[in-house]
Formats: sequence, structure tokens, C-alpha cells
Amino acid sequence: MRSISIEGKSREELGTKSAKLLRREGMVPCVIYGAGQNVHFYTDSRNFQELLYTAEALMVVINVDGTEYKCVVRDSQFHPVSSEIEHVDFFQITDGKPFEATVPINLVGNARGVRNGGKLKFTLRRVKVLGTEENLPGVIDLNIENLRIGQSLRVKDVKTEGFEILGDGGRTVVAVRTSRNAVNDSDDEEEGEEGAEAATEESAEA
Repeated sequence: MRSISIEGKSREELGTKSAKLLRREGMVPCVIYGAGQNVHFYTDSRNFQELLYTAEALMVVINVDGTEYKCVVRDSQFHPVSSEIEHVDFFQITDGKPFEATVPINLVGNARGVRNGGKLKFTLRRVKVLGTEENLPGVIDLNIENLRIGQSLRVKDVKTEGFEILGDGGRTVVAVRTSRNAVNDSDDEEEGEEGAEAATEESAEA
């Protein structure tokens, strides 16, 4: 999991009024929790461009008044109309201790079923994982090259190394559904075609 750094300053005043004033100045109120006393701070909203609007999960080293905290984003709130960031919660990581994080799934390859006219249904794009800093990935790659029409891949089918995916292993991650333009891509059809070709060759030889 890749790491980035941001600078923050301690909040001298807490509460709704103080938070609104910070937002007007382009700042985002934040809190760090998970390892002792909570740390309330604020930072420039521009610091979240790479952290929140990204295709991978990131760790972040936050420097608050000279003290560094290694964290992951645990929650973020956005304004319902403007979509501006209103508040971010960080969870502090303890070296060597497993922690939870939300990691996106990246589909690799073009599914066989899609090549044969099926429709891809990507239903589970992010999963919660548990592991240490050294083992947690920023993104989980899932190869779908051989996925046929009518087939699906579930959480239990995702390969993990050094970390655990939390929750029900039976949840569907991705599936290929049939469509009007779909053709038969089963092994039976391939075997039938191969058999027909063999029979044609034998007839020609006779």
C-alpha cells in the first residue's frame, strides 16, 4: 500500500461553528483515533485530491504540529449539494498490528463471456480487508479473462496473500450475464466443433 504525506494543524476550538469557519477558509476538519487520545486537526482541502479521489487505497502520514501519525482513512463526509469535503476520520496504524482498510478491486482482462456477447456486471467494487502495513495491497487485481456467460466470481475466489478479506465469502464480485447478442461459449460447443472437424477430415481421407 502506497503512502503519502500531508500537513495539519491542531484545532484550538471544536464544535459546529468552528468547523464552518474552517471550511470557509478552504480547510477540512479532521480527527485521528485508534491509538490513545483522539487528535483533532485541520488541513487544506487540496490535500485530499490524491487521497480520496484515487483508484487505490493509500496510507497517509499526517504531520500535526511536528508530530507524525501513520493512518488510513476510515470515513469521509461530503456536502449533499456542493459535494465538498466536510470532515474526514483517520484511523492510526500501530506498527506490526493488523488493521482494517477498504481496498478497491481492479478487473484484469476481457472476460470470455463478454467477447461472446455477454454483459459484465461488476457488483462489488471495494472490500474490507484485514492485515498489517507490510501486506495490505493498495488495490486487488482480479483476473476475469476466462469468465464465461452465466459464470461469476465471488469473494472467496479472490486470491489473497498475507491479508484477509472480511465479510461473507459468498458475495458476488463480478458476473457475466447473457444478452440478446450472446453466443454459446460452452466447452460442449467447442468439443462439438472439434468433433465435426475431425469427422470431416476422416471423410476426406476415406
